[in-house]
Amino acid sequence: MSGILFVVSTPIGNLADLSPRARDVLASAAVVACEDTRRTGRLLAHCGIKNRLLSLHEHNEASRVPSLVERLAQGDDVALVSDAGTPLLCDPGFLLVREAAARGVTVRAVPGPSAVLAALAVSGLPPYPFTFAGFVPRKAGKRRTFFAGLAELGHTSIAFESPHRIQASLEAAAEVLGERPVVLCRELTKLHEEVLRGTASTIADHLEQRASIKGEIVLVIGPPDGSGSRSPEA
Repeated sequence: MSGILFVVSTPIGNLADLSPRARDVLASAAVVACEDTRRTGRLLAHCGIKNRLLSLHEHNEASRVPSLVERLAQGDDVALVSDAGTPLLCDPGFLLVREAAARGVTVRAVPGPSAVLAALAVSGLPPYPFTFAGFVPRKAGKRRTFFAGLAELGHTSIAFESPHRIQASLEAAAEVLGERPVVLCRELTKLHEEVLRGTASTIADHLEQRASIKGEIVLVIGPPDGSGSRSPEA
């Protein structure tokens, strides 16, 4: 009888958001496949869990999958986590889940924190349908094309961005999206959580006044006929 591959959601900031079920699965699995063993190690240590950690990231996932699937086939349970939130959403794990499913291994979700859903929930923008588009591209040309693609959608869209490139992305979004409502969520569930509402241009102007911008950022872009826009507010 094969083991079970558990896809486990972990906190995106507040460690209290780890569910009791997730804690139990992480403690009982034969191995925890994680993006960064140091980061996941700190989470497990906080929970008093001692377990074997195996790195699984974008550079080694393809080579790790065969051995992990073999362990599953032999009856070992494997817990898959990312650095934060729900695995596979701009994080490693898709190759493992796909191969495990193809081999007939049971795959179960241990749902919990998700930056995508958290941002959507607090945005005040139409919650469905929505499109999650992943990270905004790094290069200027692709960035503009990215927002042009979102502009064609008639519903809410969500994207991740880094604090180092957020100004460039907001400027590109302003050119393409115009007055479409935008909500920027930063450091969700953390001490300095912040939600800014407005348009891409008004939020860009607001952030330009700051000496620096830090933290994980989620952009929520409303549909053309969205609920209107306001100046940025916390």
